[in-house]
Amino acid sequence: MDMRDYNSDRIDLRSDTVTQPTPLMREAMNGAVVGDDVLGDDPTVTQLEQKMAQMCGKEAGLFVPSGTMSNAIALRAHTNPGDEIITAKNSHIYIYEGGGYAALCGASIALVDVHGGLMRPEDVQLAIRKQEGSLSHFPDGTLVCVENTSNRGGGACYQQETLDEIAAVAKANNCAIHMDGARIFNAVAATKTPLNRMLRDYDSVSICFSKGLGAPVGSVLVGSQSFIARAHRWRKMFGGGMRQSGFLAAACLHAIDHHVDRLSDDHSRAKTIAKAINQLDGFEVKMNTVETNMVYFESKIPALEVMEGLRQMNIDVLDVKPNVCRIVVHLHVTDEDVKHIIEAFSSFES
Repeated sequence: MDMRDYNSDRIDLRSDTVTQPTPLMREAMNGAVVGDDVLGDDPTVTQLEQKMAQMCGKEAGLFVPSGTMSNAIALRAHTNPGDEIITAKNSHIYIYEGGGYAALCGASIALVDVHGGLMRPEDVQLAIRKQEGSLSHFPDGTLVCVENTSNRGGGACYQQETLDEIAAVAKANNCAIHMDGARIFNAVAATKTPLNRMLRDYDSVSICFSKGLGAPVGSVLVGSQSFIARAHRWRKMFGGGMRQSGFLAAACLHAIDHHVDRLSDDHSRAKTIAKAINQLDGFEVKMNTVETNMVYFESKIPALEVMEGLRQMNIDVLDVKPNVCRIVVHLHVTDEDVKHIIEAFSSFES
């Protein structure tokens, strides 16, 4: 199923954040019952928070404007200044969130090597440092963060056994564990693991609705009652309290009800594109990482030249390294688009 419900002569593959609300989503937003959420009076926001907490198997949720803010609040609620956060060297928290862990949390960061785009439990163990026993030379590693799916890992997903093992490592070292689940429903679709099982051993999770789910704005941070109470204070201090935000929450509720099951269509189209690109001279895709809706490809010619060539054929991609670009498939990408994308890449051979 495709959902190209707006007029455009371009195929925008830069991100799954470029989507437009569908007509049915707009109807849901227009009919939302709203109130002042800063005062706790927006019933649609409350419904979304409760629904996500229940789906995740946790006690409470908190609606915030963005995934970056959701992660920032989680990091701040889990740590104290001077602590250390352990996460993958290719993680969104480290690369794409403006150094918020340092500026907002006063925390240092320990980077974990990745294999196939993902961390291994034994490497997480090696990265955790503790102040105790170090003559106070070390910071206190108190939080482990896992990103699932892994954006810079090519959209790869963690197997449940690995998620459980990383959580066990965190707990054994007296660390909290947070999941950056910006695209967690893509991971659920790819692995067939129920959401609450995936998150069973995790203290908190950030879930974004403005990526593959197609909502215009919003993330929900989920965890225990006490954790969300701390997070609520940091949301206020970070400027994330919103008033009649039920209009936005309504879009998220619509996305949960109508856009989750179709994520496998995005995955299928991404694999079709990846296989075709990988067969062309001058391009290479690490096919083992193409598990969800992302395709990272390496090119012999500079990425900027690839981008410009595709732009002239009404296709937009994103450069991430001098010779690497990213494609992200989303709900506006149709089967006809896939054919055009493959033809466009084939033209680089001629």
